[in-house]
Formats: sequence, structure tokens, C-alpha cells
Amino acid sequence: MPTRILLEGRPGSGKTTALRRLAELLPARTATGFTTQEIRQSGRRVGFALETLAGRRGVLAHVDLPGPPRVGKYGVDLGVMERLALPSLRPTAGNEASGRLVLLDELGRMELACEAFRSAVITLFAADIDVVATVHAHRDPFTDALERHADIEIVHLTPANRDALPVELAARLQKPLPRERPPSPS
Repeated sequence: MPTRILLEGRPGSGKTTALRRLAELLPARTATGFTTQEIRQSGRRVGFALETLAGRRGVLAHVDLPGPPRVGKYGVDLGVMERLALPSLRPTAGNEASGRLVLLDELGRMELACEAFRSAVITLFAADIDVVATVHAHRDPFTDALERHADIEIVHLTPANRDALPVELAARLQKPLPRERPPSPS
């Protein structure tokens, strides 16, 4: 059965750092997905960049983007979700999907403004794929519905566990090496 984890934490708790560390700790796993990062100018947050685990990057939201949609003071570029995030989320056909690991940072208001992204997330959580996604600790209808699924585990990220948690999750997500078959009797 695939592992499905929602890594929940307050803003600034280290969710993105924990997810990036998790990816580093699993070099043998083929991980896809994305992380987000603040864009700062003169010490002030002015937007967010999205970066795929393959290294492609784009400005997801910025105070200078007109939107729609707008989330708070930020205009959101849904094209970034469609061009960068979505291709790494769609399960591939057949056996290729089995054993995949998808890391999502995050299931937040900006990302969820993209209807195609919401649909891809639902499909992803129903597939035979390991998924770790970060979510805010606040209420949201979409993430609240995910949290109610019996096969999705909620893991709370706190200052007390944020350094050890990526190591613990990596140990759980490590795929066992294939076992050698014993020699057949001659």
C-alpha cells in the first residue's frame, strides 16, 4: 500500500526545508514534484517561486503580477502550475507509476487556485504512488477533505521535530532492495 502523508505545519515552521531534506535523503528513489520559496527584495517578501525537483523554476506569485487570481497581495501565475508543476504530478501508465514518490510543497491557496492542479492531486492520492505533501495548519475545504481519507496520515511538523522528521520519513519511504532468489535445486 502506498504511503500518503500530509506534512502539516504553521507558516515558517520549516515545511519546505523538511521536504527538500527528505528529497536529499532519498537519492535512490525517483522523486518528482516541486517546492516553493519566498522571493525577497530589500528584506521584504514580494512573491513566491516554484521549483521542480528537476530544477525548472518559475515565479508563481508576485506583488507585481496582476492576476487573476489574487491571493492576498499576490497575483498568481497559473501558467507556472500548468507548465512546471503538473507534468511531474501526472501518474505515468502501467508499472512505471508503481513505486514513484511525489513531493509537493505545498497544497496552499496559491497552488490550489489552479483547478487542473486540484484535479491532479486527487488523482495522485488515489494512485499507487507514495506522496508527501505539505499543508498549512489552517482550515481549507480541499485539504480538510484529504485529511478525512483513512489512508492519508497527518504528520505535524513542529520546532521540536523538524530536524529529525525528514530522517524518520526517509527511513519509512526507503524502498527495500530486491531480494535475490535462492538458487534453484539442480
